[in-house]
Amino acid sequence: MISLLKKEIQSFLGSLIGYIVILVFLTTIGLMMWIFPGNNNVLDSGYASIDTLFAVAPWVFMFLIPAITMRSFSDEKKAGTIEFLLTRPLTDVQIILAKYLAGVILVVIALLPTLVYFGSVYYLGSPSGNIDLGAMWGSYLGLIFLASGFVSIGIFSSSITENQIVSFIIAIFLCFFIFIGFDFISSLSLLGNIDLFILKLGISEHYNSMSRGVIDTRDAIYFVGLIALFIVLTKTVLSSRKW
Repeated sequence: MISLLKKEIQSFLGSLIGYIVILVFLTTIGLMMWIFPGNNNVLDSGYASIDTLFAVAPWVFMFLIPAITMRSFSDEKKAGTIEFLLTRPLTDVQIILAKYLAGVILVVIALLPTLVYFGSVYYLGSPSGNIDLGAMWGSYLGLIFLASGFVSIGIFSSSITENQIVSFIIAIFLCFFIFIGFDFISSLSLLGNIDLFILKLGISEHYNSMSRGVIDTRDAIYFVGLIALFIVLTKTVLSSRKW
């Protein structure tokens, strides 16, 4: 499994897509935080905060993570190497986890340079260091959980088709719906007490909770459950080839 994980990471970083994803992410966040005028601009807002990063990143990840994961299984199917991969001395779960962890590691690599933004805001504060560290680290943790959930959705989407573009579109739709779709449905107030339950099914509610610096085990359990659900669904899809 470790060798497959290394191969997947090398595949990402050995091609342009990995670097393009990282560059697009950092450029988009940088422009929003420092260049484009408005409330999201740190210098215009007058507050020592990197909330813009945590507000914009989910929407950027909604497109970039499907771009990372769309090749995971689709490419294997199209190239005809999926059968060889599945006959290796690895279980389906190990293969899925290797591809999943490779995607998560690439996202974490993309997030590491954003600590420069944190350092800049930290020293720009008056007095220096006047920033809510608890909320910031909670937001980073929430963002990693959110990205990990998106990666699991992307891996699943890639497993159900051999067309990378179709995989990309399906992943974007699922990420968008699970992120904000349940919020929209609950806001219609059509189901009474069930509306709150529907709200809790969405990523946004749990991500926003962690972004406030509140580390609730229920939020962590939600993300772990979401990731596990799509890994199980991916395994089911791969296993169906053997039926």
